[in-house]
Amino acid sequence: MRKRERENPCGVCGHYHKYEEGEVCGVCGHRMPAVSERTSIQVSAFPSEILPEFLYLGSYDNASRSELLKTQGISRVLNTVPACQNLYKNSFTYHYLQDDKILQFEDANQFLEQCERDKARVLVHCMSGQKRSPAIVIAYLMKSRGWRLALSYQWVKERRPAVELTEAYYRQLQEYEEKIFGSTDKSNPTLPAFPPAAAPLFSFGFPRPNNPVPVPTFNNVGATSVFARPPLDIPPQDFTFGASQPQNNISASAFGANPQNSNPCDIPMDGS
Repeated sequence: MRKRERENPCGVCGHYHKYEEGEVCGVCGHRMPAVSERTSIQVSAFPSEILPEFLYLGSYDNASRSELLKTQGISRVLNTVPACQNLYKNSFTYHYLQDDKILQFEDANQFLEQCERDKARVLVHCMSGQKRSPAIVIAYLMKSRGWRLALSYQWVKERRPAVELTEAYYRQLQEYEEKIFGSTDKSNPTLPAFPPAAAPLFSFGFPRPNNPVPVPTFNNVGATSVFARPPLDIPPQDFTFGASQPQNNISASAFGANPQNSNPCDIPMDGS
């Protein structure tokens, strides 16, 4: 790259690549959108604009691109995940929520209200930008704009389609709606559909079969046992332990006449 090109970085991402010629940035992956993408408002590297020139919603990846945030005029960041680091403390004003289970709506709303009074653009982010941070933004819309939960959710979902609230976060939003308005609005059908809870399948790295092996029914009454044997129709008095023996007519008295010798090689001995 020539010296003149190094002195003129990209006006969007701030890195050195030939943006006008379609070259992809080797640092952040920024590129000129294709013709089919130019009608789209959102680019993957940029956060979603929820309220014009004020409130933005994104992921930790968006928060890690400081040059892109600066091009959008964002100067403050609300971090909703305690595990996420605040990377650029010298460039942005950070505020983070300290509880990783319960959403702290009031704490977040106070910071966002101060940003709006100062006319400062703020990014609200979590790890993926799909669960925690959208819930915080929805709560702020309910508190600051006076919108019900269904309308606030629809507003955010239209501007960031990747939003997928969990059922636990949505319950917290319902409780917050009841706290603000005194009741929950159930007339609007625009609500998220949560998948039914199912037991996890452990594949241990192997591909899951399309037709899983059926589980054996050990306690099923109708199931045939592998130890089952056909019944023996033998009267008790005729049952003999051991190998079966031929049934010969034996004299009732053990001291009677000698039985017929079955072996012709045996010669009887005279006892006199």
